[in-house]
Amino acid sequence: MTKVKKENTEYKVKKKKHVMRGRNPRNILREGTSSSPAKPHGNPLSLSRFPPPALSAAGNCTTAGSTMDIASEAAARRAARASCFFEVGRREIGSYTPRASSRRISGSESLMMRMHQYGKLRGHDGCVNTVSFNPAGNLLVSGSDDMDIILWDWLAKSKRLVYPSGHQENVFHARVMPFTDDNTIVTVAADGQVRVGQLKEGDEVTTKQIGAHDDRVHRLAIEPGSPCIFYTCGEDGLVQHFDLRNDSPTKLFTCYSFSNSRRRVRLNTIATDPWNPNYLSIGGSDEYVRLYDMRRIQLGASSNMNQPLDTFCPKHLIMTGKVHITGIAYSYAREILVSYNDEHVYLFQNNIGLGPNPESAQAEFLDRLDQPQVYKGHRNFRTVKGVSFFGPNDEYVLSGSDCGNVFVWRKKGGELLRMMHGDKSVVNCIEPHPHFPFLATSGIDKTVKIWTPAANKVTSLPKNAKQIIASNERGRQIDASRPELTLSSDLIMHVLRLQRRRSDLYREHEPADADLPSDDDESFFIGFDDANRNQRSNSDPRECIVT
Repeated sequence: MTKVKKENTEYKVKKKKHVMRGRNPRNILREGTSSSPAKPHGNPLSLSRFPPPALSAAGNCTTAGSTMDIASEAAARRAARASCFFEVGRREIGSYTPRASSRRISGSESLMMRMHQYGKLRGHDGCVNTVSFNPAGNLLVSGSDDMDIILWDWLAKSKRLVYPSGHQENVFHARVMPFTDDNTIVTVAADGQVRVGQLKEGDEVTTKQIGAHDDRVHRLAIEPGSPCIFYTCGEDGLVQHFDLRNDSPTKLFTCYSFSNSRRRVRLNTIATDPWNPNYLSIGGSDEYVRLYDMRRIQLGASSNMNQPLDTFCPKHLIMTGKVHITGIAYSYAREILVSYNDEHVYLFQNNIGLGPNPESAQAEFLDRLDQPQVYKGHRNFRTVKGVSFFGPNDEYVLSGSDCGNVFVWRKKGGELLRMMHGDKSVVNCIEPHPHFPFLATSGIDKTVKIWTPAANKVTSLPKNAKQIIASNERGRQIDASRPELTLSSDLIMHVLRLQRRRSDLYREHEPADADLPSDDDESFFIGFDDANRNQRSNSDPRECIVT
């Protein structure tokens, strides 16, 4: 039964159940948190599945010139495995509480090196642009180009609820509001609308529009711990404050360029400080992260009144105008992680800001600033990609890539640890579990991938890692050397329609999973010749594109 109203839409939704073969995956969390010994079979967190630390060399398979590298890698693996077992021993003798020990084990490099694809969630009919766990971590919400919202019981790999979002274009972000019994889901999309879905008894879902931007909205940010308050930013440059207890949002400010006070900055991402909800960071179509204090915002003020509290940017990108920001994340140490389009990922400490106006900073001041930590190897060109920390103490940095892999770096030092095949084309979304070392990813594929530390052996970088990284860098250099092209909006929309038709044809002739490389094979690798690069150079990298 469907009732259509002017602003609100009610949907009668039936729960979809799917029975999986084999062992019940719900035992994963139950066993992972149990104080009794975990069963070896099928439990991603069971430490008894891991081999004990090696006491002697396992073999003599080396090549000339690589003995030292192999020895160093083997020593690092043994140390990672040993640290995990030492933590278990400390818990058993009472040196740590079970909760503290669980957090330390979850951040163990041994678990990270055993991350393996646990399963795929199938149900969308388009690119999956957003995945996020509910606060408890037992449910996962996803949104797609098909404009549906799916609530997953991800442990059982089954749909719990499916409903039309009410959006008219691609859904870009969906989040479950905390402390609402998982009954309130807020969404933003390419149509500029901000909508809320209310789950009711009897499997009914009511959606309504509660606000709008004049252009696409890629991201929203929930105030930490609040069941009602969140923020949105759009390509119209506007930042808005929403309170679900009120009838309308509050327009906070519009972001303008430092070099041209009339040019709006098209905003892609927004994030709140987990320790201070008054601090809000945004990023978009220029090179600067802007940090605002909400207590200093003057509503209705002119564009030059609401200046940021601080700004962040690598020194070599200041005033270049050649990059833009696609993702921002905060660590619990209040560090700011930033992903740049066709550049690298950078980690900023809060004491290396450039001040309210970075373009007026003096050269002597810039020379005294420390450089941010940089994470290299991936490529972020074709879509708006997120970036994330991973681990109970943010021990790792994660990003998707145009080459179809999930890149994992050690936060301290920036060493690349893993490259995991996550998509046939592009990985866009990286979502860590709020409590356990689990991970959800999505991209151009129509599926959501779930990752757990369930591999039988430690997995290092793939054999073709250097080839993939070199291809990513080569593509970045080729595209950077091309002159910028200015296209009319009508021509851009025509190109995008053609690409969407190609995307539909691609999905109709999509190869079976058996034809794709497994996680035990070399990482997935996509290369582009010059003809493909020329064709892609005329497209908007902020769209979901399949070539």
